[in-house]
Amino acid sequence: METRRDIFQAIADPTRRAIIQLIAANPENLTTIADNFDMSRQAVTLHIKILQECGLLELRQQGRERYCELKPGKLKEVDEWISGYRIFWAKKFSSLKNFIDKENLSQTKKTKKNAGKGKKEPGKGS
Repeated sequence: METRRDIFQAIADPTRRAIIQLIAANPENLTTIADNFDMSRQAVTLHIKILQECGLLELRQQGRERYCELKPGKLKEVDEWISGYRIFWAKKFSSLKNFIDKENLSQTKKTKKNAGKGKKEPGKGS
């Protein structure tokens, strides 16, 4: 039985996110991927194994090289989870913007009102 890791475990690590970004446009071989990181090829291979177990990439043999190809469909699960929070925060930010706009309008009115009080009437005073 093959154990699959959670997709969120895969994207939690910055190195794995960088690998995903690196292979997003084109499949890359393991050597090319490892050359982009300041760690051993074995460490990079472990990250790739985790991404593979999560279903985010597929390894395929081409001659003597092994290529990693992104399978972005699995990221839809992340997008769906995040979309609920996106809606939640959009509402919160909209409410905050409305509050700030009202406060700014109120402050502007007070400033104009106070500015009018300090003026001297024409013909009076010095």
